[in-house]
Amino acid sequence: MEKMKLEFQGKIAVLKFNHPEVMNAVGSEMLEDFIAAMAEIRNPANGARCLLLTGEGRGFCSGANLSGGGRQNISRGAGDGLRTTYHPLLLGLRDLDMCIVTAVNGAAAGVGMSFAMMGDIVCASRQAFFLQAFARIGLIPDGGATFLLPRLIGWGRAMELSMLAERLPAEKAYEWGLVNKLFDDNDALMEGAMQVAQQLADGPKSLTLMRKAYWQTWHNAYEQQLDLEAQLQNEASRTSDFAEGVSAFLEKRDAQFKGE
Repeated sequence: MEKMKLEFQGKIAVLKFNHPEVMNAVGSEMLEDFIAAMAEIRNPANGARCLLLTGEGRGFCSGANLSGGGRQNISRGAGDGLRTTYHPLLLGLRDLDMCIVTAVNGAAAGVGMSFAMMGDIVCASRQAFFLQAFARIGLIPDGGATFLLPRLIGWGRAMELSMLAERLPAEKAYEWGLVNKLFDDNDALMEGAMQVAQQLADGPKSLTLMRKAYWQTWHNAYEQQLDLEAQLQNEASRTSDFAEGVSAFLEKRDAQFKGE
């Protein structure tokens, strides 16, 4: 892999967009590397229990690289490329059996903003900004943005960002609830994001079940969600982490979870 950089730091898989010369814009080679990296992250032999996604250099991900194969055959239908490349990748992130932290260190534009929003916890430095740039080139938001944005920040703000295609500074994104944790600079961002990732990696198996529950709530009726909670609670109660958590509570000590 050249356009994605993957390192395993204990139980944390640190994955970086790695084409800083173009602010980590996504081309075909980066997509292939991203898919390959996801396979390595999912491999139990590597022991990852949390994914930290960030960018190399000054940018997080500046969207599709229009000059580098990010939108093959765009004039004949950009949506076809989405279905065959981006969609499986985004669904893979959604269904990943571990928590995701995104550390937004610079521009998160276009589909790069969609990747940033896939974090269960979104961290950003004050140097970061978010941009729905699609209107500038005559396209519509993709990468799941039209699904996530109105749910995260509300209908009006989602329409504003998409139609006016204006930068959203990290501070404003934090005020709007798009960013969970804001840091003064990129050094503090990576340190803080790693701390968050470590906390999640050390957490119980139930964290991954929480991810399933919250993703399902987007389309479940109330009764369906109650039933799902019961199903997932049954699964959580059968884990060794639940037994450890109860024992630690009764013994007044910190729990030592194994993610099992």
